[in-house]
Amino acid sequence: MEFLRKVDFDHLAATSERVSQTLIGPDSGASNCSVNCIKTPPGDGSPAGLHKHMVDQLFYILSGTMSLEIEGKRYEAGPGTLVVFPAGTPHRNWNGGREATVHLAINSPLPDPPYPLRSRSTELRSEFAGRDPRELGRRPVR
Repeated sequence: MEFLRKVDFDHLAATSERVSQTLIGPDSGASNCSVNCIKTPPGDGSPAGLHKHMVDQLFYILSGTMSLEIEGKRYEAGPGTLVVFPAGTPHRNWNGGREATVHLAINSPLPDPPYPLRSRSTELRSEFAGRDPRELGRRPVR
């Protein structure tokens, strides 16, 4: 078991693309959670779009500003912000800023192997279809 895990900031800085580094997950000894460090360049975002998880998810913003839509409301989260998505909460995130965002993504508990972490259900797509995030109001995450 590797007890200390370091983010490879040099690798994150070396690419202009979205990149994820697994710090701990089911393939590296985790039994109860996963932690990834994710860099998102300007104009990019969650590959799943609007989605929800079967598990709790936390984002801790290390740098940059992340734009989020959580349950139909828009938020901006800067460095030092903890973003909380309880299981089943519809959300999406993107980088609407001018610099890359870097955040830790923590998922707990780990889902059972046959079940995916994400769900893009038909009801989610229809519920939020055609809605412009700029019309959803803006409230900062505290």
